[in-house]
Amino acid sequence: MITYLLLFLVALAIGMPIALGLGIASLGYLLIEGHSHLLVAFPQRMIAGIDSFLLLTIPFFILAGNLMNAANLTAQIVRCAQLLVGRVRGGLAVVNVVASQLFSGISGAATSEASAIGSLMIPAMKKDGYKPAYAAALTATGSLLGPLIPPSLPLILYGVLTGTSIGDLFLAGILPAFLLASLLIVYALWKAKVEDHPVPPLMPKEERGGVVIAAIPAILLPLIIVVGIRSGVFTPTEAAAVACFYALALGLFFYRSLSLAALRRCLFETATMSAGVMMVVAMASMTAFVLGIESIPAQVASGILSLTDSPLMIILLLNVILLILGLFLEPLAAMILVMPVLSALGPTIGMDPVQLGVMVVLNLMIGMITPPVGLVLFIVSAIARSPLESVSRAALPLIGLCVIVLGLVATVPQLSLFLPGLFH
Repeated sequence: MITYLLLFLVALAIGMPIALGLGIASLGYLLIEGHSHLLVAFPQRMIAGIDSFLLLTIPFFILAGNLMNAANLTAQIVRCAQLLVGRVRGGLAVVNVVASQLFSGISGAATSEASAIGSLMIPAMKKDGYKPAYAAALTATGSLLGPLIPPSLPLILYGVLTGTSIGDLFLAGILPAFLLASLLIVYALWKAKVEDHPVPPLMPKEERGGVVIAAIPAILLPLIIVVGIRSGVFTPTEAAAVACFYALALGLFFYRSLSLAALRRCLFETATMSAGVMMVVAMASMTAFVLGIESIPAQVASGILSLTDSPLMIILLLNVILLILGLFLEPLAAMILVMPVLSALGPTIGMDPVQLGVMVVLNLMIGMITPPVGLVLFIVSAIARSPLESVSRAALPLIGLCVIVLGLVATVPQLSLFLPGLFH
């Protein structure tokens, strides 16, 4: 296994994309360790990794998010958030968090949310006197709400890998997302008092009704998805297709802001993003095959059990391992790599698969806002034109809030299981 790790680390060090690094390391391992007869399994394992009907939900939901974004839904959501919570000291920071929460029902991905919300909110906050690093850090942390609220791409992948109900996973992420958003708002209000942030101007009365009407169709999307899946009207894959048609209809007929050029751009971006996700899934599946050859999942599981048999301590160790992995690996790849270990330890710790899914996704998403490979940090730093080091320092207290929510998700089952339980 050392051979594989060395090859993978070298691939990362020379700037190779993670998906390609996983594949090269797997191929090199098979050749160096004398398993060349298994090379025939390489393409078979890659194809098997993505040969799942449920994985069709990913490109469909990506397309729905791109269509919504191209229809300028981001601006409508920000305006609605301003109307709801903007009239307090530090109101723009609160609007940032609420807009991220509302936009989560469209994107399903932290990077998309950071780009969309950040491009509007970070310049506005800078203009209003907020420190660029703080504006960027708050936007980055708010983007973690996307992977917890339907349609969450990481939760979909977890459901595909484990056979867990995607409908239950969608419901399970909602309360933790609201808790995290609440803590971010409290922090923003405290920060506003300490640094004397301004109170935004009042929105004119004649504009308020139009703002609400314009935002409601976008806000309804996650509700349509969850209710449709849980009521049995459509499957998760059909829900993703419905989301696409809904987004297309809104862009063409309700907002009338989706041009033919924008539609072509959405299709192109969806194809490239989906191909990237599928490549990571395929290559990580090959890595899981290599781990199986070495019996690494069983060895790690037995190693952890040899240290302690306390479920609470095992959960703590798992979270530490996941947090460390999240520092260096893209979340989807890391999830596929750790699932064999988690499957081996799941029965031991007695954690519900739905609760475990929310814990794993939130844990790995925290890595998106931590250096050295925190992709969301790079995005918001570029938008804010602030050094990565400054944004990382400003994000530290916010990462602490994320860890608090993670600890509650891991130790309080009802935080993630309450809503799914209402539908059983």
